[in-house]
Amino acid sequence: MESSMTLANALALTGSLLVLAIIPSVSVLLVSTRSAADGLSHGVATTAGIVLGDIVYICLAIFGLALLTEAMGEAAYLIKYVGGAYMIWMGVKLWRSGRASVEGTESAASPSLISSFLTGLFITLADQKVVLFYLGFLPAFIDLTNISYLDAGLVMGISVVAVGGVKLVYAYLAHRAGSRFGSGANILINRAASGVMVAVGVYLFSK
Repeated sequence: MESSMTLANALALTGSLLVLAIIPSVSVLLVSTRSAADGLSHGVATTAGIVLGDIVYICLAIFGLALLTEAMGEAAYLIKYVGGAYMIWMGVKLWRSGRASVEGTESAASPSLISSFLTGLFITLADQKVVLFYLGFLPAFIDLTNISYLDAGLVMGISVVAVGGVKLVYAYLAHRAGSRFGSGANILINRAASGVMVAVGVYLFSK
């Protein structure tokens, strides 16, 4: 099986995705706050969820299933509302965890890695316009009407490296910044992170 994607197109696609991933966004803010508040592993888990969400939409774009959203009709918006509710719930939980620390009681358990992964996944899947973005973006680098499974694998691999790589750098930098402060400052970081999550949840509901 041969690929129709040239080396030049692959490099151009990689560079374009790197630039787009570097631009500050909700996902960048989410990865950074989770990493600073709960540790690098949570930043990595959140990144994994974001990347998986991107792969889902890339598959929809590549295999022509963008009509799935239309077929689902209003039911498609359930993803947005579930994602918004989950963000708000996680934000409230994180705020309460910080409050328990301030009061000197046993702090609430840290969010699980699974919750961080789901946070990243929901925030990506909730933005249904991503599939439309890829439908308009990918044809500049590959013919979607004559694409092989190898081509699809290459596109998804490039996305994992470019998008995931940039988000991991953000996670690492945020973790290093957070680790320089004491517990009191970390409580402030937790509260800032909780505020971000609630704001993201409200944003998803209002879109």
